[in-house]
Amino acid sequence: MYNARVKNYQKEALKTRVAGADRYEIIQMLMAGALERLVYAKVAIEKKQLEAKAEHISRASSILEALRGCLDFEVGGEVTENLYALYSYMLDRLVDATIQNNTAHIDEVSALLKEIKSAWDAIPFDIRQATLSQKNPEAHAG
Repeated sequence: MYNARVKNYQKEALKTRVAGADRYEIIQMLMAGALERLVYAKVAIEKKQLEAKAEHISRASSILEALRGCLDFEVGGEVTENLYALYSYMLDRLVDATIQNNTAHIDEVSALLKEIKSAWDAIPFDIRQATLSQKNPEAHAG
């Protein structure tokens, strides 16, 4: 009963956080969620919990696919193309991890995603706001 209440509270807190988040914050949350799922998948492999492994790798893969789908090729140019290729590579490595039950593949994907997240997190707030204003001037008019 207690666990159900905690999970319900966490779900509601996440809904509230997403509702008030901008595009940058949502991507940060997606990356954090994928990293969390990768940790769970690694533990599941180590404990030989194949069903849990499949679930967590599937969720991490879905998040990576969503991140790849958010890329804006018109704005990002070569950087966007490189990120697309990197996300695709990470998805391939997760397929390998699933088939081979290999935690090294998960570690590799985690390391790559941490680098991307670190760069994303380092984008200064004023640049984020300027970019958001350019995308949607009415929403950020002062």
